[in-house]
Amino acid sequence: MPCGARNTLISWDVFRILGEVAVSSEFDSYIAVDWSANNRPKTRADSIWWCQARADGTREGPHNPATRAKASEQIRSALIANSDADRHTLVGFDFPYGYPEHFAQTLGLDQTEDGKPWLTTWKFIANLMKDDDDNTNNRFQVAAMLNKRVSDEAFPFWGCPKSRECVNLHARSCWPRDGAPLGEKRICERQVRGPQAVWKLFTAGSVGSQALTGIPRVLGLREDSHLKSISAVWPFETGLKRLPPRGVRGWKILHAEIYPSAVPICSEFTEMVKDAAQVCTLATWFAELDREGRLGCLFSGPPTLSNEQRHTVECEEGWIFGI
Repeated sequence: MPCGARNTLISWDVFRILGEVAVSSEFDSYIAVDWSANNRPKTRADSIWWCQARADGTREGPHNPATRAKASEQIRSALIANSDADRHTLVGFDFPYGYPEHFAQTLGLDQTEDGKPWLTTWKFIANLMKDDDDNTNNRFQVAAMLNKRVSDEAFPFWGCPKSRECVNLHARSCWPRDGAPLGEKRICERQVRGPQAVWKLFTAGSVGSQALTGIPRVLGLREDSHLKSISAVWPFETGLKRLPPRGVRGWKILHAEIYPSAVPICSEFTEMVKDAAQVCTLATWFAELDREGRLGCLFSGPPTLSNEQRHTVECEEGWIFGI
């Protein structure tokens, strides 16, 4: 059982022994990233942390870059190093990779070029977002612009300092009481307690700001000249199903949305800053599951989803890996 499982703790020495007799793994490296939408460089609590665990039981990190630009640079370097060493990597960031169904359509985006609502939305957001090397960004202005396109009101994005309020963005939620053209939460968020809605931009649990600042960074990694031909995004580009065998995948790097709070912190990391402990636990948990031959089944998602729901997940909403 993984060290992230409740009431179950096991040492790295044991896992190194198990690794010698384990079944063939899906990946060789596992990167977990706790993202942040801070407006200025920041370290320690409530900042960016990331960790890389390996199938052989070793670990790199946790790392605590002060800015999103520095974090992206470090993770890119790690992915290139893994690729050069012929290692397959699972890399996850802790913000939503998609929005509730019909968001791209409601924005009025032309989907004929890509034919993929998720990718059309990613590129549209990336073109709007400005995120400087010192973390200065325009996420509240972008949210207001998106609200104007969707509703011409302060909906669906909400949350900002009072000083940043405007006609199309309010500090408090303005969710319509008489029905809305979009859902408040995605299918995956309706199936588990904890994750906040992607529309929330400010105060605790503001994953909306993390998504606006994070999606362009993940898109940048996927589109990077050194990584594009060997990268894919789950479940958008793989389907909500088990992964193909390593030899026929066509990619070495798989991006997947994660939720660090889904796994209890392993006792080995309890003395760390909480965010650091969470990414170390999650990366370790992925490695342990893979070593036990139990990681692969998580890519199929829950069997309770209808065919229509699975289509929505694969084309637009995405899914939290492990939920």
